[in-house]
Amino acid sequence: MSLSLQRQKVHFISAGTECVAWHYPGTNGACVIMAGGFAVTKEPATDVFAARFQAAGFAVLAFDYRGVGESAGEPRLVLPIKKQIADWHAAIAHAATLADVDPAKIALWGFSASGGHILRAAADNPTVAAVIAQAPLADGPVGLRNASEHQTTSAMLRFTWRAILDALGSLVGRRPLLVPLIDRPGTVAMLTTPDGLDGPPTLNPGNRYPDWEQRVAARSALLLGFYRPGRDASRIHVPLLVVVCDQDQTAPPGPAVRAANSAPHGEVVHLAGGHYEPFLGGHERTVEAEVSFLNRHLLGRRAADRPAPADTAR
Repeated sequence: MSLSLQRQKVHFISAGTECVAWHYPGTNGACVIMAGGFAVTKEPATDVFAARFQAAGFAVLAFDYRGVGESAGEPRLVLPIKKQIADWHAAIAHAATLADVDPAKIALWGFSASGGHILRAAADNPTVAAVIAQAPLADGPVGLRNASEHQTTSAMLRFTWRAILDALGSLVGRRPLLVPLIDRPGTVAMLTTPDGLDGPPTLNPGNRYPDWEQRVAARSALLLGFYRPGRDASRIHVPLLVVVCDQDQTAPPGPAVRAANSAPHGEVVHLAGGHYEPFLGGHERTVEAEVSFLNRHLLGRRAADRPAPADTAR
């Protein structure tokens, strides 16, 4: 069965603006809410995991943030952290209204920057039942220092100047100054780490998602350097699974491990590889760990209680 027959497009409102999402119907009453990483639309970010969660019986709500992908919101590709976290709260409220969802069995799943967002969202939302943070950006200052090791001084200065100009221009209503989301070291781009270059071919093989605009407003980077959502993990009182890539150069693993260890019910799965390893050779292990976690904490099933996995070949 094709993806188009397994999911339906739905809409919900966040702070007066319409967000667009895919709803994958489930059979067990539980729901996983998902969103892409920094400036990544819902399809390349979530399709391969959402299909597997649905095959295991879980409903999925995979959404675009305001100003990204199919969701409304202006200016486009400007990614303020507080507004994105507000979008998570709106998505949680909407998921609770879906006919196939038990509001007491809602989990959050986020990768990269979204993996950081859900730590804060879950800490502030008592209705969430479980959290999966996959290669999360748990500490912006550490991530910024690490990224600087893979960029030239000249390019960093040019990027910073463009981000400041973009922020100043926003005060007088100018259009965002966009930069490439990912590019080589020495270029003016949001991400220039070696494993960051794996992103486009991994998430968008053969340009499967031609509508994904791989650019972002330069001003969006300014607050990330001060963003430390890992510190909120100690306030998450529901089960938290953190998937850590031990050679991650984009979202350093140390802060993610510390976040998991600070959570009252934190668990860690280690993968050998870079930032996109959960989508690459570590995909099957990641899916197995995440489905097991969801079964245990949303359905109360042990590994031996799980039904045989459905055929997920597409």
